[in-house]
Amino acid sequence: MPLNVPGLVAVIVFYGFTLATGLWAAWKAKKEKRGGNQTEVAIVGGRNMNFFVGLFTTVATWVGGAYINGTAEIVYLPSRGLAWVHAPLGFSLAFIIGGLFFIKPMRSKKYVTMMDPLQETYGNTMGSILFIPPLLGDIFWFASILASLGATVSVILDVTGFVSIIVSACTVIVYTLLGGLYSVAYTDVIQLIFMLISLCTCAPFALMNPATTNIAYTAVHELYQAPWIGKIETEYLARWVDDLIFLALGSIAWQVYFQRVLAASSTSQARLISYIAGFICAFMAVPSLLIGAAAASTDWNQTTYGLPSPAERGESSMILAIVLQYLCPTYVSIAGLGAVAAAVMSSADSSLLSSSSMFAHNIYKKMLRKQASEKEILWIMRISMVVFGSAATGMAFVSRSIYDLWFLAGELVYAVLFPQLCCVLFIPGTNTYGSAAGFLFGFILRLLAGENSLRIPPIIHYPGCRLVDGAYVQLFPFKTFTMLCTLASIILVSYLTEILLRKNIVSTKWDVCNVVRKSHAPLACPRTEEPTDHQVNEMLMHSIEGHT
Repeated sequence: MPLNVPGLVAVIVFYGFTLATGLWAAWKAKKEKRGGNQTEVAIVGGRNMNFFVGLFTTVATWVGGAYINGTAEIVYLPSRGLAWVHAPLGFSLAFIIGGLFFIKPMRSKKYVTMMDPLQETYGNTMGSILFIPPLLGDIFWFASILASLGATVSVILDVTGFVSIIVSACTVIVYTLLGGLYSVAYTDVIQLIFMLISLCTCAPFALMNPATTNIAYTAVHELYQAPWIGKIETEYLARWVDDLIFLALGSIAWQVYFQRVLAASSTSQARLISYIAGFICAFMAVPSLLIGAAAASTDWNQTTYGLPSPAERGESSMILAIVLQYLCPTYVSIAGLGAVAAAVMSSADSSLLSSSSMFAHNIYKKMLRKQASEKEILWIMRISMVVFGSAATGMAFVSRSIYDLWFLAGELVYAVLFPQLCCVLFIPGTNTYGSAAGFLFGFILRLLAGENSLRIPPIIHYPGCRLVDGAYVQLFPFKTFTMLCTLASIILVSYLTEILLRKNIVSTKWDVCNVVRKSHAPLACPRTEEPTDHQVNEMLMHSIEGHT
């Protein structure tokens, strides 16, 4: 297939426009920094983010390349179908639950990152350990969505995928590095609008292609493959529920979410953004759902793609790009490619800012250099963006394993980090010993369930564990079970160590985390402001007059 020159030009124009928007936002952020805390402006936008900008950046962060590509793929897969599309409902529930329960306690103490309450309760050392799962998740997320863009570009433009991966990564790193949250948020506005228009334009063309049968018929009737609406077998119901709860609760404990709700100008505005974003996020899945349904309803022998079908060739992961290329006119496929590029950058910049913010604020400032200046912290953020972004770009070239690692990192965040966050916000009395025990227990318990992508066989065979195509499949809701076990271990170990140390059953000399000392710390004296030079002079004059 020859190089698609018009498509290449359109993509270059789009990238240039995005970069220009990011640079303009960086200039705006520079003006804001002159009148406030530079770190807070870079991380949480000075806590005065415009409502609509905040809403758009929240939606765009979650509606990424993996979201729109993955939704179309699952609908298309003969073994899955619409019934197994969890992301739209799961993310919507995450936004609603986050708005109801998590926003107020996080904003009430004016935290800067998600790690602040964890370090405040469990200390800096434990906080640095808890930083590892979300850091890996952000890097793997960045890498996986770059890989999805590379696959799409290679199909539509006939350009080597690594070129688009490198260009996209460099563009994202540059404007995020210069403008922080302002650049990310304002480019997200452009990207989300473009994504919505492009996908809504592409879906009708795919549905009306002569090779595509009416999707209402193929939803329930088998024609070219199994009905795309899919079904949930009774034996898989527990796993289906487990996956839904995993997305609904596991999607909360991420810095990309709290970065936006902490940037809102008020708690009520942050909650409203969260609620509305949940509904828009679900709506944004509709074009991908229709594209996946169109792919399942297409006689590929009537297209230039030919037979065997994408599923039979093992190319289901690229079904969105294949539909755009073979079922839509050229100019429409170019618009669809722009939508994928917009989706990728809107999520990639968020993950990059998330990991660098936590590293600079929670690791560097609070642990390595407590006396660091604002300017120094900003430079550490920028350096970490380059390092993390470069690492993710390198990983994007091994896309298959990266997707698996991303899912595993997400499960670790759900099983290990989410219970920790719940404890520090809602359950008083938990301590560092409980946190360490919960982290270790949850991590080991998750690995003992096995992981096919890493070729780790399950040691624990939960009820319903079976061998399918040479790999073990856990039908028991082990993700949620692991999360609940972690939560229980944090609470039990915390209260047990508190009792043992307080009653001197275990000598306090073994209290290396100073749990007893913290729980019995005297109330701090009221803090008074330092007197000004004028006040000091007046006190001296009164003292002299008194002596004379």
